[in-house]
Amino acid sequence: MAIEPAVFRQVLGSYPTGVCVVTALDEHRAPLGLVVGSFTSVSLDPPLVGFLPGKNSITWPRIAATGHFCVNVLAADQQALCRQIAAPGPDKFSGVEYTLSTHGLPVLAGAMTRIDCALHSVTEAGDHWFVLGRVRELEMLREADPLLFFRGTYGGFAKAD
Repeated sequence: MAIEPAVFRQVLGSYPTGVCVVTALDEHRAPLGLVVGSFTSVSLDPPLVGFLPGKNSITWPRIAATGHFCVNVLAADQQALCRQIAAPGPDKFSGVEYTLSTHGLPVLAGAMTRIDCALHSVTEAGDHWFVLGRVRELEMLREADPLLFFRGTYGGFAKAD
């Protein structure tokens, strides 16, 4: 049975995902950023996390070449930041505040968490790559509601009664 891409997107779009920015520094120490909605915890022992960048990503190969990355989990009030970093072009970090982690990776101001990883493996997964990162250090940065992506739009979290 052939699966129509539009139907696949519609059905899977009914599953909300958190929004993260994967960051690194390039060879000139300029920040790199990739927005992902496919981030997940994979293993506690060893501590592994994963995400799935598209094969057509221009940024992912540049991050992969560094051998490490930081996952910044975005808060609901960071939608504008998300859109800025997701936009194509060289000015993704224009006006974006960030500090460097102890491993020298960009940590976005206002992010809920940061997860510093060494690149563990990259596996082909259809039109995406399945990236595993070995967690080296992580921390909660602030309490906030997460930025979510659901049915093609951004939103927040509402607690059930």
